[in-house]
Amino acid sequence: MELKNLLKFDNIVIQCHDNPDADALASGYALKWYFEQNKKSVKFIYRGRNEIRKSNLLIMVRELEIPVSYEPFFAEEPDLLITVDCQYGEKNVTKTEAKRVAIIDHHRQVVDSVRSLTHISSDIGSCATVVWDMIKNEGMDPNDNRLVATALYYGLFSDTNKLSEVSHPLDRDMMDSLIYNKSVITSMVNSNISLDELMITGKAILNYEYHESNKYLVIEAEACDPCILGVISDFALETENVDVCLAFYVTNYEVKFSVRSCSREVYANELAAFLADGIGGGGGHMLKAGGTIRAELLDRPAKEVLEERMVQYYDSYAVIYAKNTTLDTSRMKRYKKVQQSLGAVKLTDVFPAGTPINIRTLEGDVDTVVEKDDYLMIGIEGEIYPIKEQKLMNSYQFTNFRYTRDFEYEPRIRNTSTGEIKKVLPFAQTVRSTGSTIIFAKPLEQPVKLFTAWSDDKYYSGRVGDYIAVRADDEHDIYIINIDIFDRTYQAL
Repeated sequence: MELKNLLKFDNIVIQCHDNPDADALASGYALKWYFEQNKKSVKFIYRGRNEIRKSNLLIMVRELEIPVSYEPFFAEEPDLLITVDCQYGEKNVTKTEAKRVAIIDHHRQVVDSVRSLTHISSDIGSCATVVWDMIKNEGMDPNDNRLVATALYYGLFSDTNKLSEVSHPLDRDMMDSLIYNKSVITSMVNSNISLDELMITGKAILNYEYHESNKYLVIEAEACDPCILGVISDFALETENVDVCLAFYVTNYEVKFSVRSCSREVYANELAAFLADGIGGGGGHMLKAGGTIRAELLDRPAKEVLEERMVQYYDSYAVIYAKNTTLDTSRMKRYKKVQQSLGAVKLTDVFPAGTPINIRTLEGDVDTVVEKDDYLMIGIEGEIYPIKEQKLMNSYQFTNFRYTRDFEYEPRIRNTSTGEIKKVLPFAQTVRSTGSTIIFAKPLEQPVKLFTAWSDDKYYSGRVGDYIAVRADDEHDIYIINIDIFDRTYQAL
Protein backbone atom coordinates (compact mmCIF):
# COMPACT_ATOMS: atom_id res chain seq x y z
CA MET A 1 0.00 0.00 0.00
CA GLU A 2 1.21 3.51 -0.84
CA LEU A 3 0.13 6.64 1.00
CA LYS A 4 -1.08 8.26 -2.20
CA ASN A 5 -3.70 5.48 -2.44
CA LEU A 6 -5.33 6.94 0.68
CA LEU A 7 -5.68 10.48 -0.67
CA LYS A 8 -9.01 9.61 -2.28
CA PHE A 9 -10.62 9.66 1.19
CA ASP A 10 -11.80 12.98 2.59
CA ASN A 11 -12.59 12.39 6.27
CA ILE A 12 -9.62 10.60 7.83
CA VAL A 13 -8.95 9.55 11.43
CA ILE A 14 -5.56 8.26 12.56
CA GLN A 15 -5.66 6.12 15.70
CA CYS A 16 -2.73 4.72 17.65
CA HIS A 17 -2.96 2.01 20.28
CA ASP A 18 -4.29 2.58 23.77
CA ASN A 19 -1.66 3.84 26.24
CA PRO A 20 0.41 5.16 23.31
CA ASP A 21 4.19 5.14 23.40
CA ALA A 22 6.62 7.46 21.64
CA ASP A 23 6.69 5.40 18.45
CA ALA A 24 2.89 5.44 18.11
CA LEU A 25 2.74 9.20 18.73
CA ALA A 26 5.54 9.90 16.26
CA SER A 27 4.04 7.69 13.54
CA GLY A 28 0.58 9.21 13.84
CA TYR A 29 2.00 12.74 13.95
CA ALA A 30 4.01 12.23 10.75
CA LEU A 31 1.02 10.71 8.97
CA LYS A 32 -1.18 13.64 10.00
CA TRP A 33 1.45 16.04 8.68
CA TYR A 34 1.59 14.17 5.36
CA PHE A 35 -2.19 14.27 4.85
CA GLU A 36 -2.46 17.91 5.86
CA GLN A 37 0.25 18.79 3.34
CA ASN A 38 -2.06 17.18 0.81
CA LYS A 39 -5.02 19.32 1.97
CA LYS A 40 -6.88 16.54 3.78
CA SER A 41 -9.03 16.83 6.91
CA VAL A 42 -7.42 14.60 9.55
CA LYS A 43 -7.89 13.82 13.24
CA PHE A 44 -5.26 12.04 15.34
CA ILE A 45 -6.64 10.19 18.37
CA TYR A 46 -6.03 7.50 20.95
CA ARG A 47 -8.59 5.79 23.13
CA GLY A 48 -8.70 3.31 26.02
CA ARG A 49 -8.98 3.76 29.77
CA ASN A 50 -5.92 5.86 30.44
CA GLU A 51 -4.73 9.27 29.33
CA ILE A 52 -1.01 9.86 28.73
CA ARG A 53 0.78 10.37 32.05
CA LYS A 54 4.46 9.48 31.49
CA SER A 55 6.59 12.59 31.81
CA ASN A 56 8.68 11.98 28.69
CA LEU A 57 5.53 11.56 26.57
CA LEU A 58 3.95 14.68 28.03
CA ILE A 59 7.12 16.59 27.12
CA MET A 60 6.98 15.04 23.64
CA VAL A 61 3.38 16.09 23.04
CA ARG A 62 3.97 19.59 24.40
CA GLU A 63 7.38 20.46 22.94
CA LEU A 64 6.76 18.88 19.53
CA GLU A 65 3.22 20.26 19.33
CA ILE A 66 1.69 16.86 18.57
CA PRO A 67 -2.04 17.40 17.87
CA VAL A 68 -3.26 14.14 19.40
CA SER A 69 -6.49 14.00 21.39
CA TYR A 70 -7.70 11.50 23.96
CA GLU A 71 -11.11 10.24 22.79
CA PRO A 72 -12.41 7.47 25.08
CA PHE A 73 -15.96 7.85 23.71
CA PHE A 74 -15.23 8.63 20.06
CA ALA A 75 -18.51 8.28 18.12
CA GLU A 76 -17.69 9.46 14.60
CA GLU A 77 -17.56 7.05 11.66
CA PRO A 78 -14.87 8.40 9.32
CA ASP A 79 -14.47 7.58 5.66
CA LEU A 80 -11.08 6.11 6.54
CA LEU A 81 -9.56 4.97 9.83
CA ILE A 82 -5.81 4.36 9.88
CA THR A 83 -4.49 2.35 12.82
CA VAL A 84 -0.82 3.09 13.29
CA ASP A 85 1.73 1.08 15.31
CA CYS A 86 -1.07 -1.43 15.91
CA GLN A 87 -3.56 -3.55 14.01
CA TYR A 88 -7.31 -3.03 13.81
CA GLY A 89 -8.99 -5.67 15.97
CA GLU A 90 -6.01 -6.18 18.29
CA LYS A 91 -6.63 -6.19 22.03
CA ASN A 92 -4.41 -3.15 22.62
CA VAL A 93 -6.49 -0.78 20.44
CA THR A 94 -10.10 0.20 21.23
CA LYS A 95 -12.28 -0.54 18.22
CA THR A 96 -13.49 2.50 16.27
CA GLU A 97 -16.16 2.10 13.61
CA ALA A 98 -15.21 3.30 10.11
CA LYS A 99 -16.28 2.86 6.50
CA ARG A 100 -12.78 1.70 5.52
CA VAL A 101 -9.76 0.70 7.58
CA ALA A 102 -6.05 0.90 6.78
CA ILE A 103 -3.25 -0.56 8.89
CA ILE A 104 0.33 0.73 9.11
CA ASP A 105 2.48 -1.23 11.54
CA HIS A 106 5.84 -2.86 12.17
CA HIS A 107 4.74 -5.75 14.37
CA ARG A 108 4.08 -9.32 13.28
CA GLN A 109 0.69 -9.55 11.56
CA VAL A 110 -1.80 -11.02 14.02
CA VAL A 111 -5.20 -10.05 12.57
CA ASP A 112 -6.96 -10.55 9.26
CA SER A 113 -6.84 -7.37 7.22
CA VAL A 114 -7.83 -5.87 3.90
CA ARG A 115 -4.66 -6.53 1.93
CA SER A 116 -4.89 -3.49 -0.36
CA LEU A 117 -5.04 -1.14 2.66
CA THR A 118 -2.34 -2.76 4.75
CA HIS A 119 1.32 -1.90 5.11
CA ILE A 120 3.03 -4.10 7.71
CA SER A 121 6.84 -4.33 7.81
CA SER A 122 7.62 -6.63 10.72
CA ASP A 123 11.39 -6.55 10.24
CA ILE A 124 11.61 -2.78 10.81
CA GLY A 125 12.58 -1.51 14.26
CA SER A 126 9.92 1.18 14.59
CA CYS A 127 6.65 2.19 12.99
CA ALA A 128 8.17 5.67 12.72
CA THR A 129 10.64 4.25 10.19
CA VAL A 130 7.83 2.62 8.19
CA VAL A 131 5.96 5.93 8.00
CA TRP A 132 9.15 7.88 7.21
CA ASP A 133 9.92 5.54 4.32
CA MET A 134 6.34 5.76 2.98
CA ILE A 135 6.47 9.57 3.10
CA LYS A 136 9.89 9.65 1.39
CA ASN A 137 8.53 7.37 -1.34
CA GLU A 138 5.90 10.03 -2.04
CA GLY A 139 8.63 12.59 -2.74
CA MET A 140 8.24 14.45 0.56
CA ASP A 141 10.84 14.99 3.29
CA PRO A 142 9.88 15.01 7.00
CA ASN A 143 12.92 17.23 7.58
CA ASP A 144 10.79 20.04 6.17
CA ASN A 145 9.13 20.07 9.59
CA ARG A 146 11.74 19.91 12.39
CA LEU A 147 9.11 18.95 14.97
CA VAL A 148 7.96 15.97 12.91
CA ALA A 149 11.56 14.91 12.25
CA THR A 150 12.35 15.08 15.96
CA ALA A 151 9.29 12.99 16.79
CA LEU A 152 10.26 10.34 14.25
CA TYR A 153 13.78 10.14 15.65
CA TYR A 154 12.49 9.76 19.19
CA GLY A 155 10.00 7.11 18.04
CA LEU A 156 12.86 4.99 16.71
CA PHE A 157 15.05 5.84 19.70
CA SER A 158 12.40 4.66 22.15
CA ASP A 159 11.19 1.56 20.31
CA THR A 160 14.71 0.22 19.79
CA ASN A 161 15.89 0.73 23.37
CA LYS A 162 17.90 3.90 22.76
CA LEU A 163 18.85 2.70 19.25
CA SER A 164 20.57 -0.40 20.67
CA GLU A 165 18.22 -2.77 18.82
CA VAL A 166 18.44 -1.08 15.42
CA SER A 167 19.21 -3.73 12.80
CA HIS A 168 17.39 -2.98 9.54
CA PRO A 169 19.17 -0.60 7.15
CA LEU A 170 16.04 1.53 6.72
CA ASP A 171 16.11 2.25 10.46
CA ARG A 172 19.73 3.30 10.14
CA ASP A 173 18.97 5.39 7.07
CA MET A 174 16.28 7.33 8.90
CA MET A 175 18.50 7.72 11.96
CA ASP A 176 21.28 9.19 9.81
CA SER A 177 19.09 11.47 7.71
CA LEU A 178 16.75 13.14 10.21
CA ILE A 179 17.52 16.69 11.33
CA TYR A 180 16.14 16.80 14.85
CA ASN A 181 16.08 19.02 17.93
CA LYS A 182 18.74 17.54 20.21
CA SER A 183 17.74 19.55 23.26
CA VAL A 184 14.17 18.19 23.14
CA ILE A 185 15.49 14.64 22.74
CA THR A 186 17.77 15.16 25.74
CA SER A 187 14.87 16.51 27.79
CA MET A 188 12.72 13.48 26.99
CA VAL A 189 15.52 10.97 27.58
CA ASN A 190 16.27 12.48 31.00
CA SER A 191 12.61 12.25 32.03
CA ASN A 192 12.13 8.65 31.00
CA ILE A 193 12.18 6.89 34.38
CA SER A 194 9.74 7.56 37.17
CA LEU A 195 10.45 6.83 40.83
CA ASP A 196 8.23 3.75 40.55
CA GLU A 197 10.28 2.51 37.62
CA LEU A 198 13.45 3.15 39.60
CA MET A 199 11.99 0.83 42.24
CA ILE A 200 11.21 -1.79 39.58
CA THR A 201 14.83 -1.60 38.41
CA GLY A 202 16.25 -2.10 41.90
CA LYS A 203 13.94 -5.01 42.76
CA ALA A 204 14.71 -6.79 39.49
CA ILE A 205 18.48 -6.53 39.88
CA LEU A 206 18.31 -7.88 43.44
CA ASN A 207 16.59 -11.04 42.14
CA TYR A 208 19.15 -11.95 39.45
CA GLU A 209 20.05 -15.52 38.50
CA TYR A 210 23.70 -16.09 37.65
CA HIS A 211 24.90 -18.96 35.45
CA GLU A 212 28.58 -19.31 36.23
CA SER A 213 29.53 -21.82 33.51
CA ASN A 214 28.83 -19.33 30.72
CA LYS A 215 28.94 -16.14 32.79
CA TYR A 216 25.46 -14.80 32.10
CA LEU A 217 22.67 -13.26 34.16
CA VAL A 218 18.91 -13.73 33.76
CA ILE A 219 16.79 -11.01 35.36
CA GLU A 220 12.99 -10.88 35.43
CA ALA A 221 11.35 -7.50 35.99
CA GLU A 222 7.80 -6.35 36.54
CA ALA A 223 5.93 -5.04 33.49
CA CYS A 224 7.39 -1.63 32.67
CA ASP A 225 8.45 0.65 29.85
CA PRO A 226 10.73 -1.48 27.60
CA CYS A 227 13.57 1.02 28.01
CA ILE A 228 13.78 -0.01 31.68
CA LEU A 229 14.95 -3.45 30.55
CA GLY A 230 17.84 -1.74 28.77
CA VAL A 231 18.70 0.18 31.94
CA ILE A 232 18.70 -3.07 33.93
CA SER A 233 20.81 -5.06 31.47
CA ASP A 234 23.27 -2.20 30.86
CA PHE A 235 23.88 -1.86 34.59
CA ALA A 236 24.11 -5.61 35.20
CA LEU A 237 26.67 -6.08 32.43
CA GLU A 238 29.14 -3.90 34.32
CA THR A 239 29.36 -6.62 36.97
CA GLU A 240 32.61 -8.58 37.27
CA ASN A 241 32.52 -12.01 35.55
CA VAL A 242 29.28 -11.22 33.71
CA ASP A 243 29.64 -11.43 29.92
CA VAL A 244 25.97 -11.56 28.91
CA CYS A 245 22.73 -10.33 30.48
CA LEU A 246 19.13 -11.19 29.61
CA ALA A 247 16.44 -9.01 31.21
CA PHE A 248 12.74 -9.53 30.50
CA TYR A 249 9.17 -8.90 31.65
CA VAL A 250 5.90 -10.71 30.96
CA THR A 251 2.44 -9.31 30.24
CA ASN A 252 -0.78 -11.03 29.20
CA TYR A 253 -0.06 -10.56 25.50
CA GLU A 254 3.72 -10.31 25.11
CA VAL A 255 7.15 -10.89 26.58
CA LYS A 256 9.68 -8.10 26.08
CA PHE A 257 13.36 -8.82 26.56
CA SER A 258 16.71 -7.06 26.37
CA VAL A 259 20.09 -8.68 25.70
CA ARG A 260 23.54 -7.26 26.36
CA SER A 261 26.90 -8.86 25.59
CA CYS A 262 30.53 -7.95 26.09
CA SER A 263 31.76 -11.36 24.85
CA ARG A 264 33.23 -11.55 21.36
CA GLU A 265 31.83 -15.09 21.07
CA VAL A 266 28.23 -13.95 21.65
CA TYR A 267 26.50 -11.41 19.42
CA ALA A 268 23.57 -9.89 21.27
CA ASN A 269 21.49 -9.65 18.07
CA GLU A 270 22.12 -13.31 17.22
CA LEU A 271 21.17 -14.41 20.74
CA ALA A 272 18.03 -12.25 20.63
CA ALA A 273 16.98 -13.85 17.33
CA PHE A 274 17.64 -17.32 18.78
CA LEU A 275 15.53 -16.61 21.88
CA ALA A 276 12.57 -15.42 19.79
CA ASP A 277 12.86 -17.88 16.92
CA GLY A 278 9.41 -19.13 15.92
CA ILE A 279 7.61 -17.32 18.73
CA GLY A 280 8.38 -13.66 18.09
CA GLY A 281 11.15 -11.49 16.76
CA GLY A 282 14.49 -10.16 17.95
CA GLY A 283 17.46 -8.20 16.67
CA GLY A 284 19.78 -5.26 17.20
CA HIS A 285 23.53 -4.77 17.41
CA MET A 286 26.36 -7.13 18.28
CA LEU A 287 26.54 -5.67 21.81
CA LYS A 288 22.94 -4.58 22.45
CA ALA A 289 19.73 -6.19 21.25
CA GLY A 290 16.23 -7.15 22.29
CA GLY A 291 12.95 -8.53 21.10
CA THR A 292 9.35 -9.50 21.67
CA ILE A 293 7.73 -12.89 22.15
CA ARG A 294 4.00 -13.38 21.52
CA ALA A 295 2.42 -14.77 24.69
CA GLU A 296 -0.15 -16.83 22.78
CA LEU A 297 2.66 -18.82 21.12
CA LEU A 298 4.06 -20.07 24.44
CA ASP A 299 3.08 -23.48 25.78
CA ARG A 300 4.58 -22.88 29.25
CA PRO A 301 5.85 -20.02 31.41
CA ALA A 302 8.04 -17.53 29.55
CA LYS A 303 10.86 -17.83 32.09
CA GLU A 304 11.14 -21.57 31.47
CA VAL A 305 11.27 -21.05 27.71
CA LEU A 306 13.90 -18.31 27.92
CA GLU A 307 16.13 -20.19 30.35
CA GLU A 308 15.92 -23.37 28.27
CA ARG A 309 16.80 -21.47 25.11
CA MET A 310 19.76 -19.79 26.82
CA VAL A 311 21.16 -23.23 27.67
CA GLN A 312 20.46 -24.50 24.15
CA TYR A 313 22.22 -21.49 22.64
CA TYR A 314 25.46 -22.05 24.54
CA ASP A 315 25.39 -25.81 23.92
CA SER A 316 24.66 -25.50 20.21
CA TYR A 317 27.82 -24.11 18.62
CA ALA A 318 31.57 -24.58 18.28
CA VAL A 319 34.04 -21.70 17.93
CA ILE A 320 36.82 -21.76 15.31
CA TYR A 321 39.69 -19.27 15.13
CA ALA A 322 40.97 -19.60 11.57
CA LYS A 323 44.30 -17.92 12.32
CA ASN A 324 45.21 -20.75 14.70
CA THR A 325 43.30 -23.59 13.05
CA THR A 326 44.19 -26.11 10.35
CA LEU A 327 41.25 -28.20 9.16
CA ASP A 328 41.61 -31.91 8.49
CA THR A 329 41.03 -31.88 4.72
CA SER A 330 41.30 -35.67 4.46
CA ARG A 331 37.62 -35.80 5.40
CA MET A 332 36.60 -33.03 3.03
CA LYS A 333 35.76 -33.11 -0.68
CA ARG A 334 37.46 -30.98 -3.31
CA TYR A 335 35.34 -28.44 -5.22
CA LYS A 336 35.83 -25.74 -7.79
CA LYS A 337 33.69 -22.70 -8.51
CA VAL A 338 31.29 -23.00 -11.39
CA GLN A 339 31.34 -20.18 -13.92
CA GLN A 340 28.85 -17.52 -12.90
CA SER A 341 28.25 -13.81 -13.26
CA LEU A 342 28.58 -11.60 -10.19
CA GLY A 343 28.97 -7.91 -9.53
CA ALA A 344 32.16 -6.07 -8.61
CA VAL A 345 32.59 -2.45 -7.54
CA LYS A 346 35.96 -0.73 -7.39
CA LEU A 347 35.65 1.47 -4.30
CA THR A 348 37.87 4.24 -5.70
CA ASP A 349 35.26 4.66 -8.45
CA VAL A 350 32.81 5.61 -5.71
CA PHE A 351 35.02 7.66 -3.37
CA PRO A 352 38.74 8.58 -3.50
CA ALA A 353 41.36 6.49 -1.74
CA GLY A 354 41.70 7.46 1.91
CA THR A 355 37.98 8.27 2.31
CA PRO A 356 36.41 6.85 5.49
CA ILE A 357 33.19 5.12 4.44
CA ASN A 358 30.24 3.19 5.79
CA ILE A 359 28.95 0.39 3.55
CA ARG A 360 25.29 -0.24 4.34
CA THR A 361 23.58 -3.48 3.31
CA LEU A 362 20.69 -5.61 4.48
CA GLU A 363 23.22 -7.79 6.31
CA GLY A 364 24.62 -4.88 8.30
CA ASP A 365 27.07 -1.97 8.20
CA VAL A 366 30.79 -2.15 7.45
CA ASP A 367 33.08 0.76 8.34
CA THR A 368 36.37 1.01 6.47
CA VAL A 369 38.75 3.38 4.69
CA VAL A 370 38.98 3.19 0.90
CA GLU A 371 42.26 1.78 -0.40
CA LYS A 372 43.26 1.70 -4.05
CA ASP A 373 43.01 -2.09 -4.34
CA ASP A 374 39.64 -2.46 -2.56
CA TYR A 375 36.59 -3.94 -4.30
CA LEU A 376 33.10 -4.98 -3.27
CA MET A 377 31.67 -8.24 -4.56
CA ILE A 378 27.92 -8.65 -5.05
CA GLY A 379 26.98 -12.32 -4.67
CA ILE A 380 24.21 -14.34 -6.26
CA GLU A 381 21.91 -13.72 -3.27
CA GLY A 382 22.72 -10.01 -3.28
CA GLU A 383 25.16 -10.42 -0.41
CA ILE A 384 27.99 -7.87 -0.25
CA TYR A 385 31.53 -8.63 0.83
CA PRO A 386 34.92 -6.87 0.44
CA ILE A 387 37.74 -8.35 -1.60
CA LYS A 388 41.24 -7.24 -2.54
CA GLU A 389 42.10 -6.69 -6.19
CA GLN A 390 44.66 -9.48 -6.41
CA LYS A 391 42.31 -12.11 -5.01
CA LEU A 392 39.54 -10.86 -7.31
CA MET A 393 41.77 -11.12 -10.37
CA ASN A 394 42.89 -14.63 -9.39
CA SER A 395 39.31 -15.95 -9.48
CA TYR A 396 37.31 -13.65 -11.81
CA GLN A 397 37.56 -11.86 -15.12
CA PHE A 398 35.82 -8.60 -16.01
CA THR A 399 33.28 -8.34 -18.82
CA ASN A 400 32.15 -5.21 -20.62
CA PHE A 401 28.68 -5.36 -19.10
CA ARG A 402 27.15 -3.31 -16.31
CA TYR A 403 25.78 -5.32 -13.40
CA THR A 404 22.09 -4.90 -12.55
CA ARG A 405 20.01 -6.60 -9.92
CA ASP A 406 16.88 -6.08 -7.83
CA PHE A 407 17.45 -5.85 -4.08
CA GLU A 408 15.10 -5.80 -1.12
CA TYR A 409 17.38 -2.99 0.04
CA GLU A 410 19.86 -1.56 -2.44
CA PRO A 411 23.32 -1.31 -0.84
CA ARG A 412 24.80 2.15 -0.51
CA ILE A 413 28.02 3.78 0.64
CA ARG A 414 28.24 6.84 2.85
CA ASN A 415 31.24 9.13 3.14
CA THR A 416 31.43 9.36 6.93
CA SER A 417 33.32 12.66 6.76
CA THR A 418 30.84 14.54 4.59
CA GLY A 419 27.67 12.44 4.91
CA GLU A 420 27.40 12.06 1.11
CA ILE A 421 25.61 8.85 0.15
CA LYS A 422 25.99 6.92 -3.12
CA LYS A 423 24.23 3.74 -4.19
CA VAL A 424 26.40 0.80 -5.20
CA LEU A 425 24.73 -0.50 -8.36
CA PRO A 426 25.58 2.43 -10.69
CA PHE A 427 29.27 1.54 -10.18
CA ALA A 428 28.93 -2.24 -10.51
CA GLN A 429 30.51 -4.22 -13.36
CA THR A 430 29.79 -7.83 -14.23
CA VAL A 431 32.57 -10.33 -13.55
CA ARG A 432 32.65 -14.05 -14.34
CA SER A 433 34.35 -16.66 -12.24
CA THR A 434 37.19 -18.49 -13.98
CA GLY A 435 36.65 -21.78 -12.17
CA SER A 436 40.29 -21.81 -11.05
CA THR A 437 39.59 -21.54 -7.31
CA ILE A 438 39.88 -24.95 -5.61
CA ILE A 439 38.54 -25.49 -2.11
CA PHE A 440 38.01 -28.27 0.39
CA ALA A 441 34.55 -28.26 1.93
CA LYS A 442 32.09 -30.29 3.99
CA PRO A 443 28.64 -29.72 5.51
CA LEU A 444 28.54 -28.55 9.12
CA GLU A 445 27.20 -31.08 11.61
CA GLN A 446 26.73 -28.45 14.32
CA PRO A 447 26.49 -24.64 14.34
CA VAL A 448 29.82 -22.85 14.14
CA LYS A 449 31.10 -19.37 14.94
CA LEU A 450 34.09 -18.69 12.73
CA PHE A 451 36.63 -15.95 13.35
CA THR A 452 38.48 -15.53 10.04
CA ALA A 453 42.24 -15.10 9.78
CA TRP A 454 41.64 -11.40 9.02
CA SER A 455 39.29 -10.56 11.88
CA ASP A 456 39.68 -11.39 15.56
CA ASP A 457 36.67 -9.38 16.68
CA LYS A 458 33.87 -10.53 14.37
CA TYR A 459 32.62 -14.03 13.72
CA TYR A 460 30.58 -15.54 10.90
CA SER A 461 27.81 -17.94 11.83
CA GLY A 462 27.25 -21.27 10.13
CA ARG A 463 24.16 -23.41 10.60
CA VAL A 464 23.87 -27.17 10.36
CA GLY A 465 23.95 -28.01 6.64
CA ASP A 466 25.95 -24.92 5.67
CA TYR A 467 29.45 -25.63 4.40
CA ILE A 468 32.77 -24.93 6.05
CA ALA A 469 35.43 -24.42 3.39
CA VAL A 470 39.13 -23.72 3.08
CA ARG A 471 41.06 -22.64 0.00
CA ALA A 472 43.48 -25.27 -1.27
CA ASP A 473 46.24 -22.67 -1.59
CA ASP A 474 45.81 -21.16 1.90
CA GLU A 475 45.11 -23.42 4.89
CA HIS A 476 44.01 -20.50 7.07
CA ASP A 477 41.59 -19.00 4.53
CA ILE A 478 38.61 -20.68 6.17
CA TYR A 479 35.06 -19.47 5.65
CA ILE A 480 31.38 -20.39 5.85
CA ILE A 481 29.20 -20.82 2.74
CA ASN A 482 25.41 -20.85 2.99
CA ILE A 483 24.01 -24.16 1.74
CA ASP A 484 21.74 -22.49 -0.83
CA ILE A 485 24.63 -20.52 -2.25
CA PHE A 486 27.08 -23.45 -2.15
CA ASP A 487 24.91 -25.70 -4.30
CA ARG A 488 24.79 -23.03 -7.01
CA THR A 489 28.40 -21.87 -6.92
CA TYR A 490 30.58 -24.99 -6.48
CA GLN A 491 30.86 -28.37 -8.13
CA ALA A 492 32.70 -31.44 -6.90
CA LEU A 493 35.94 -32.53 -8.54
